[in-house]
Amino acid sequence: MKKSGAELVVYALEQVGVRYTFGIPGVHNTEIYDSLNSSELIKPVLVTHEGSASFMADAISRSTESTGTLVIVPAAGLTHAMSGIGEAYLDGIPMLIITGGVRNDTGMNYQLHQMDQLKLADGIVKGGFLIQKHEEIISTIYKAYDLANSGEPGPVIVEVPANIQMFTGEIDKLHTYQKPELVNKFNQDEIEAAVDLLLKAKRPGIYAGWGSVNSSTYLKEIAEALVAPVATTLQGLSVFDFRHPLHTGMGFGRSAVPAAENAFKDCDCMLAVGVRFAELATGSFGVKVPENLIHIDINPEVFNKNYPAKISIEGDATQVLKQISESLKNRNHKPDRDIKVFSAQIASDKEKYFSEWEKHNSKDRVNPYLLFKNLRNQIADDAFVLTDDGTHTFLTEELMPSYLPGHFLSPSDFNCMGYCVPATIAVKLAHPDKDVVGIVGDGAFMMTCMEIVTAAANKIGSVHIIFNDGELGQIAQFQQIPLNRKTCTVLGKVNFEGVAMATGAHYIRLDDNSKIEESVKESLQTSAKGIPVILDVVVDYSKKTKFSLGVVKTNLGRFSFKDKLRFLGRAVKRHAFG
Repeated sequence: MKKSGAELVVYALEQVGVRYTFGIPGVHNTEIYDSLNSSELIKPVLVTHEGSASFMADAISRSTESTGTLVIVPAAGLTHAMSGIGEAYLDGIPMLIITGGVRNDTGMNYQLHQMDQLKLADGIVKGGFLIQKHEEIISTIYKAYDLANSGEPGPVIVEVPANIQMFTGEIDKLHTYQKPELVNKFNQDEIEAAVDLLLKAKRPGIYAGWGSVNSSTYLKEIAEALVAPVATTLQGLSVFDFRHPLHTGMGFGRSAVPAAENAFKDCDCMLAVGVRFAELATGSFGVKVPENLIHIDINPEVFNKNYPAKISIEGDATQVLKQISESLKNRNHKPDRDIKVFSAQIASDKEKYFSEWEKHNSKDRVNPYLLFKNLRNQIADDAFVLTDDGTHTFLTEELMPSYLPGHFLSPSDFNCMGYCVPATIAVKLAHPDKDVVGIVGDGAFMMTCMEIVTAAANKIGSVHIIFNDGELGQIAQFQQIPLNRKTCTVLGKVNFEGVAMATGAHYIRLDDNSKIEESVKESLQTSAKGIPVILDVVVDYSKKTKFSLGVVKTNLGRFSFKDKLRFLGRAVKRHAFG
């Protein structure tokens, strides 16, 4: 049969379960967009910038069963999209990048947008493919999809030259997609060795990341069997229900909240699953990891990178934890500590920390804890909460409880500003019946705020809560404390109501604590009507998060005595004399 390349691309995307594409049409991909227009399964979404498109695709992968997909023009479309592609690459998020390409049938050079796209993308994708003929298209997209979703997931790029899209070519048949079977590389001996180590411990602990997002049931069973506290990474914040008595929070060192720091203080055996012990999650590597470390990950390259493991198990987190849980059930084990007493201490530490925040005097600004408390009370358990990169990220992490797996989304290892606004729109697009709220700093909001045009055009009721302090808050704090000056971190004045008017959003201003409840209520009610909302919060950043304080102490502690004196002396001098 004869089919155009564009038709074959769309057929293959439908077969692998793609439901949304994000991008901008141009002369090198307009045929694919024309075929998408005829698809009954895929909704193509026009964005204002390909950087936003890649953040949207990332969010679709994190919040649905579908793999986020870009359909972009070559060259500039790819370079614009590279921020979100890089985020997906370092965070382990599957993504398909379908880019147009210059014609390969003319023999001409210096064509518009002509460059080696696979070479350009090489450092931030798992793999790349250049289509040469029609019969390669379906199998190549299937291969790209499998690569994106196998092992540690990540983005994969497929370039389809414009002439192959436009013209028809002979193919033998439209092959259907067959999902490959998961092959486990671990064995039962490894499972039993891990269980032996856990049962010998007096103070076991569990550290869980995004790689265990589908493993919450087994995490709960193992934690209860061992009476082990559960800490998470930032990206994995939602993998373990905040309401569970053994949940402690993000991290377990001096940058963690008191509940986690205290619960892990004497940890003598750690079960780490779906984590990489990366800089952000470990508070700038300021954690003490016990010698008896059991590290589970689908990517063996993460083992022994920052902290040596006693036992390393390569495999899918859900499958490995299932086996560990079943083995524990077959053992006659009596934990060293009483779950009621231990969980009561965790609950007490949480309550004291929240109380400390609640009593904080924010004066004429909004206390972030009171906002989060009210927001949590008004949204459903299955609401999605997203953040960007900044001070607001760690306020959210410490003060906003997350209940269900996969319902908290945040950039982490790539840590790219500008993520939250487009990602929030994408999640609301995919989940129109759920509450979807983005918490974003004013600096990050300004990077991608015009994407709210896309929300308004598609009647997507995303809620964007701006933590407005007029600065790049996290860096401004890091500058002010030791340097007593702020260089390039004070923002120009922006009228966010004007942004709302320009993009078709509903605008609400929240200046102090007196109208938190009604402002949140109005935001959610308006969102339910399919209208995007900007809630402009004049936030109080004067009280520092435990994370920020811990990171400063950790990094200062690494300085030599001489350098420490120099930095402290400079800080004292500048604070005293300006």
